[in-house]
Amino acid sequence: MVLGRCREALVRGDDADVIVVGAGPGGAATAHYLALTGLQVLLLEKGTFPRDKVCGDGLTPRAVAELIRMGVSIEESDGWIRNWGLRTYGAGHRLELPWPELAEMPNYGLARSRMNLDQTLARHAVASGAVLREGTAVTGPVRDERSGRIVGVTAKPVDPNGRRAGEDVTYRAPLVVDAGGVSARLATAMGIEKDMNRPMGVAVRTYFKSPRHDDPMMESHLELWDGKPGESNLMPGYGWIFALGDGTVNVGLGSLSPTAKAMNLDYKGLFRTWMRNAPEEWELTEENQVADLRSAALPMAFNRKPHYTKGLFLVGDSGGMVSPFNGEGIAYAMQSGRIAADVISQALARPSAYGREKALRTYPKILSDELGGYYTLGRAFAHLIGRPEIMRFCVKYGLPRPVLMRFVMKLLSDGFDRRDGDWMDRLITTMTKVVPAA
Repeated sequence: MVLGRCREALVRGDDADVIVVGAGPGGAATAHYLALTGLQVLLLEKGTFPRDKVCGDGLTPRAVAELIRMGVSIEESDGWIRNWGLRTYGAGHRLELPWPELAEMPNYGLARSRMNLDQTLARHAVASGAVLREGTAVTGPVRDERSGRIVGVTAKPVDPNGRRAGEDVTYRAPLVVDAGGVSARLATAMGIEKDMNRPMGVAVRTYFKSPRHDDPMMESHLELWDGKPGESNLMPGYGWIFALGDGTVNVGLGSLSPTAKAMNLDYKGLFRTWMRNAPEEWELTEENQVADLRSAALPMAFNRKPHYTKGLFLVGDSGGMVSPFNGEGIAYAMQSGRIAADVISQALARPSAYGREKALRTYPKILSDELGGYYTLGRAFAHLIGRPEIMRFCVKYGLPRPVLMRFVMKLLSDGFDRRDGDWMDRLITTMTKVVPAA
């Protein structure tokens, strides 16, 4: 049935069964799973691989589980470095916690630069059968005049610097996936606006050469000071240092606003101040900095909905799927891509238009069931830590309590079993079910 559906597309004049816009983790996962079912998939990417993305480059166990599902090799010989837990600093305390032993995900994280990660996943989608067109910047939707449904996209060829490199082109398909990131240009053009009352994060990061490039723990700094700790003012935000195992470390800081309203912070100034007080053993000096400091917005807690309408699916950042708890986006991009692909493949096997549309409309409900309650808790968390003095109180009295911090780690990292876990897992799962879904 599915293969027959592919042949129908060619007869009808479509270029594919599904067009996926954006070849980041979400788009690559969507294209991979769709191609495995035999559907004809066109994956459009404005950049040319390898290309960079602003990110912490750290993958939690939840993200690792998605890589495993995709069949991506995660061996160290392929450029990955494993980490076994989280080292946290705050209020004069230092705590190391291993990733928990769970049924649903492994007890280790990974790190790899987005320069390499995104190329690896895009090539994996191609190996599964997707057609990848790099240097193709999608400019807008093509809509059916009568129904308003999206039936394709317009695009322009661009060179690696983003300059036009040819004439406009149109690609047609009955279904389109917007995995183009925070800008969500297709979604906006289809009238899907972001919710300004949902949390928004900002992250800045760069790379340093460091003797601790192979550190086996992710490192988090819950307090950032404008001078020596305890003798100066506490700045909003948190910092991270993630070892990449290739001689470098990813160093960055993030801040979180409970709404999409700009916080008007000098992020680069905050970063420079933190670096003057960063742990000396990492050697995060100007001489060791090997990349520019870059920033990116983090759309959180389903800040753009609906996630499906009129033939258009939103996956990953385009649908605001970054966690308000920790700024993680890669795991949810791949998860939403997997769910979208399953819904689409099931729908396209239906013999009637009514049956196909009924199946397609299950996508937002599945996302809400999987993540809605968790993101609602995250929105409350965003309001709580938006004030540095509250964050200081929580860190001061929470970090010395290992049992409490293990619970917090599970909650903040989304590292808990939803079906058959321990008392912490059951409590968090109950919390996500009793609150309204985001």
